[in-house]
Amino acid sequence: MIGREIEPYLKGVFKKFPVVTVTGPRQSGKTTLVKHVFRSKPYVNLEHPEEREFAASDPRAFFRRYPAGAVLDEVQRVPALLSYVQSIVDERGQNGMFVLTGSSQFELMRSISQSLAGRTALLKLLPFSLSELRRHAHFPGGIDEMIHKGFYPRLYDQDIDPVRAYGDYLETYVERDLRHLAMVKNLGVFQKFVRLCAGRIGQVLNLSSLGNDVGVTHTTAREWITLLETSYIVFLLEPYHRNIGKRLIKSPKLYFYDVGLASYLIGIEDPAHIAHHPLRGNLFENLVLMEFLKHRFHRGQRSNLSFFRDRTGNEIDLLYTISEDILAVEVKSGETLSSSLFRSFAVLDKALKERQPAKALVYGGNRRETRSGIQITDVYGIEPLLKEFDKTGSADRGQGEVSL
Repeated sequence: MIGREIEPYLKGVFKKFPVVTVTGPRQSGKTTLVKHVFRSKPYVNLEHPEEREFAASDPRAFFRRYPAGAVLDEVQRVPALLSYVQSIVDERGQNGMFVLTGSSQFELMRSISQSLAGRTALLKLLPFSLSELRRHAHFPGGIDEMIHKGFYPRLYDQDIDPVRAYGDYLETYVERDLRHLAMVKNLGVFQKFVRLCAGRIGQVLNLSSLGNDVGVTHTTAREWITLLETSYIVFLLEPYHRNIGKRLIKSPKLYFYDVGLASYLIGIEDPAHIAHHPLRGNLFENLVLMEFLKHRFHRGQRSNLSFFRDRTGNEIDLLYTISEDILAVEVKSGETLSSSLFRSFAVLDKALKERQPAKALVYGGNRRETRSGIQITDVYGIEPLLKEFDKTGSADRGQGEVSL
């Protein structure tokens, strides 16, 4: 098993809460993680029809089998169990009893808010991060290979062809999860909608345009985007608006939780197809954004990410905010550095005025240096960059200054 960076936080928080809940996309490694970390706990898979029927039909007898608690996998399949979990942990009054996992954010969170509010710690586990995956023997070293293959553990554990794996993943999601989550009358139209979302990766979300292109109403497009969000398919990056909202665009940008799935949906079947693809830069931006998000989730923290864009089109790809400190990040997929890559930072400085941000450029090359106060790094430098910023509010990790 490849160690997951969320493990230390997961172990620590389990000692402080009676229940820990781990959510995330299907096949992101939740089951492997909790079975590894909590080996001494009984494990119950509620996807198993017999276990699910027993738990639903006779929950009191079900829980008598686990007097000291258990790992309940895919607990959203029997949401009524959470009321019994509540009564058990309230009666016992001790921490470290139950571990819950679920792939449906909406259903699970609705049930938790009704039964386990204040009793459970909530963690999100996404597919592998770059720092985790570098420990794997079949790690794809190049940017195009990463974009094509994505980061789902199953692709590395079993060395599966990404096209086959993501085709199966999408079919399983549509046929099982989607039918369980909501009524979608025309699954073919919905699949077209998902593919059109992938074609708009890294772009400002326009629900009217998206709905028109697929042939559904604005309201339906909004409902379907919500479904994709709650089942960990798409991620909406909200715009930064603090104090300067009137001058900024207010719609979110559309990304996918895994760049490999997005790559599959736009028809990429080989890494060689990516080098000259018109969406290569957007896909690279998606990859980088998810590294920032995984860094937060591995520490049990919520997203602090946004983007800056004014109505004249000036944009900074990513803002990483802690208290009053801001790290402004530009993302460029090219391997060549030039002064033109840094021009957007001046617009942000002017807009923020006294709140001057730290600055970083993440690009497709392999150099790490500082130019005019801007930290330049490759994708492998994202994690150390963020650790330093979390600690000091600065992006300067001590590299030598290079003038533009």
